[in-house]
Amino acid sequence: MSSLLPQFLAAVSDIDRQDLVDALGQGAVYALMAVGIGLVFGVLRLVNFAYGQLIMAGAYALAFASDRGWSVTQGIVFCFAVVLALSVAMDRLVFRPLRTQSPAVMLVTTFAVAFLLQNAALLIDVRDGTIGEPAASIASLNQAVTVWGTDVRKIVLVTIVVAAVSLAALALLLGKTTIGLQMRAAAVDFPTARLLGVRANRVIGLAVVLSGLLAATVAVILTVEQPLVDPSFGLKPTIVVLVGVVVGGIDRLWTATLGGFVIGFASDIIYAALPTDQTVFLDSVLFALVVVVLLVRPAGLFARGGSSLAERV
Repeated sequence: MSSLLPQFLAAVSDIDRQDLVDALGQGAVYALMAVGIGLVFGVLRLVNFAYGQLIMAGAYALAFASDRGWSVTQGIVFCFAVVLALSVAMDRLVFRPLRTQSPAVMLVTTFAVAFLLQNAALLIDVRDGTIGEPAASIASLNQAVTVWGTDVRKIVLVTIVVAAVSLAALALLLGKTTIGLQMRAAAVDFPTARLLGVRANRVIGLAVVLSGLLAATVAVILTVEQPLVDPSFGLKPTIVVLVGVVVGGIDRLWTATLGGFVIGFASDIIYAALPTDQTVFLDSVLFALVVVVLLVRPAGLFARGGSSLAERV
């Protein structure tokens, strides 16, 4: 362990362009996940721990489509349909009836929904006596192409472009439309926004649908990168993104998004820099950095001033 730090620093200096592009791609994926989590948190003040299971459901939909011989386009459409249906059902059957309950009740409920979906996937998955379903039909998107002398996987380029377009579209929606203004008002002070005429069901429903669209997008990207789908699919990235959201500043959508991007980018760079036999220390290094950041900036690395979530409680 005493020699790990010098090895790590030396490896960081040797990071090449391919590693940087891959890190940008992972940061973009985590940013999309952070936006999906942040949208629901903004209007409901609820961290949806079942978000990873929505991604898992989309991945299983892609595996199902692949097993049936459907085209890539049909599989992606089916993935979006499944994730959106689950997102709307979660809102109607769970979030809406419990909206007046305490945050602790809603938080525990999202845990219950997460385990319910995960165990439902396990029951479906083990019918053939094995755990894990392949989604081979979209694996071709993980092939490499040469860009300016650097080998880059197609899915990384797609991820960066999709993330940029999605974030730009969301910025326009929130900044230039009436419903976007209502969502921003609800995120600042939901009770007051309702008194001023903001329709709660409409605002929350839109946030849930947008969050579902982003979850389906992430499901496609992660399934291309890891085409063997199992009930724990998407769980670890969701945990890491939640940490990134807290590090960035969970109280604001864009700081949370930036936090998700930073932790995704940093985790990929650290993984590339660590010696092969030391990659088991990735999580330790990453979360140690998180602890240091939160000790220095409890409100979040990118939060302005001294504002924090605790001030809202």
